[in-house]
Amino acid sequence: MSLAGVTGWVGQPLAAAIEAAADLELVAVVARRARGERLGKLTISGSVEEALATPADVFVDYTSAAAVKENVLAAVRAGRHVVVGSSGLSDDDFREIDPAARSAGVGVLAVGNFAITAALLQRFAVEAARHLSSWEIIDSAYEGKMDAPSGTARELAWRLSEVRAPDVEVPVEKTVGDVAARGAAVNQSRIHSIRLPGYTIGVEVRFGRQHERLTLSYDGGPGATPYVEGTLLAIRRVREFTGVVRGMDRLL
Repeated sequence: MSLAGVTGWVGQPLAAAIEAAADLELVAVVARRARGERLGKLTISGSVEEALATPADVFVDYTSAAAVKENVLAAVRAGRHVVVGSSGLSDDDFREIDPAARSAGVGVLAVGNFAITAALLQRFAVEAARHLSSWEIIDSAYEGKMDAPSGTARELAWRLSEVRAPDVEVPVEKTVGDVAARGAAVNQSRIHSIRLPGYTIGVEVRFGRQHERLTLSYDGGPGATPYVEGTLLAIRRVREFTGVVRGMDRLL
């Protein structure tokens, strides 16, 4: 398989985990700023196109929100199954990628957060939305995260939209004051993004009904181990699918 974003926070330990796995082989790696440097027996490629020239069956993307869409489409056109660990893909992007992947006969497994605990939160939230009709999402991350909302929060909003749209007592456009204070509308859910020092990544969904409330919360720590473990599972399973599949909970 090939891995783009190999020098990143998840990319580095993921490459080591792939190399240590008896059933996986890393044949090409990409890091634009480290082009030409050595990673074990591999020379780091400076572009996805260069890495895709080496035969492989799975392409893993851990790059950036700005690059991920074109990287995924390039890999699909090259006949690769794809595991997407980068955030930044919109619903429109997925609608464009899905037919391309189906035409190529490959699977694209896109996950907002590879941690099993985040996948469980998503599953529990979907169940809660069947019984509680009002909710809002709080998305938290480190101060340097460029994209907002996070892929974790976007994916959660999309999954909740498959159940229903939340009830809203006062239409947002009738807000007295600054409408932006009500957060962003993503798949009809309101998402409030926080970017502060001391955070890694987290998501919280608050459900409310008369006389009671329910809060589900996930907080990721500074270590990459949960994301590496989830990505390895996705790498091993992505060949089972054709087209776009969204969400780690699909693999549980």
